[in-house]
Amino acid sequence: MENKEKEQFSIEVARLYYESDYSQQEIANKLGISRPTVSRLLKSAKDKGYVQIKITDPFSDLAGLGTALRNKYDLLEAHIVFSPESDYQSITEYLSRFAAEYLEETIQDGTTIGVSWGTTMYEIARKIAPKNVNGIEVVQLKGGISHSKVNTYANETISLFAKAFQTTPINLPLPVIFDNVATKELVEQDRHIQHIIEKGRQATVAVFTVGTVRENALLFRLGYFDKKEMKQLKENAVGDICSRFFDKTGKISNDKINNRTIGIDLEELKHKEKSILVAGGHRKIQAIDGALKGKYANVLITDQFTAKELLDKKD
Repeated sequence: MENKEKEQFSIEVARLYYESDYSQQEIANKLGISRPTVSRLLKSAKDKGYVQIKITDPFSDLAGLGTALRNKYDLLEAHIVFSPESDYQSITEYLSRFAAEYLEETIQDGTTIGVSWGTTMYEIARKIAPKNVNGIEVVQLKGGISHSKVNTYANETISLFAKAFQTTPINLPLPVIFDNVATKELVEQDRHIQHIIEKGRQATVAVFTVGTVRENALLFRLGYFDKKEMKQLKENAVGDICSRFFDKTGKISNDKINNRTIGIDLEELKHKEKSILVAGGHRKIQAIDGALKGKYANVLITDQFTAKELLDKKD
């Protein structure tokens, strides 16, 4: 067999093997040659460059993405979690699993943990494995009561956190947003409520996610806002942390609503040893970007799809 014919034959063998998924023995049977000959022809095709094998490692650029995000947003830590799919459900599953493991490693004796609520937070709480620690306090960073039938899982979330860290939860048994400022300020004067809010301020670790200002956002379905307020938030805000809405630069977007909101102030998140934002998905890009520009988190846990979008996002 001449060299050109041999090369064409090796390409034919390679097509059968790599493109049509024939086994080497099946190729041997089909072409009437021995299996060792098939092996030699496949090697020849690779050696001559007719076959080029590219291996894509989905984990290889995660560290690089984390470094780039740390630099862009001046973060203490950025953890990029691999998600096989870019849909919100898949991302939430993988982020919550990583966040639970991260907290298991991070929380040490004597830590006070501030916890928010929401779908992502509940998934994290469900996945935390019990840890044998002492002197832990788990406090709710915002009220979790509404007259809506929509479940926030606020009580379940903080209860699961407290159970995992061998302690009793410190609930903030109030609506997160009051109808008027006067009522909210009156409630804050109660010494029991003052004590709980102060515990949130003293927390060395805070764990939270970001909400969006989409029509079906959880906070919009809880009955706190009238149509005019919802319209204003959609026009001026990009998201919320602990039910405090901020704009694309991270500044509070509506002072009137913010003054009716009870729980931790966003400025107080800047003083935590670890202020941990767990969020991902295309629909949360604006909210995550605004939160990080506002410096409300120094630890970010997100997925590779979201990380790339954040890095590509222009100011």
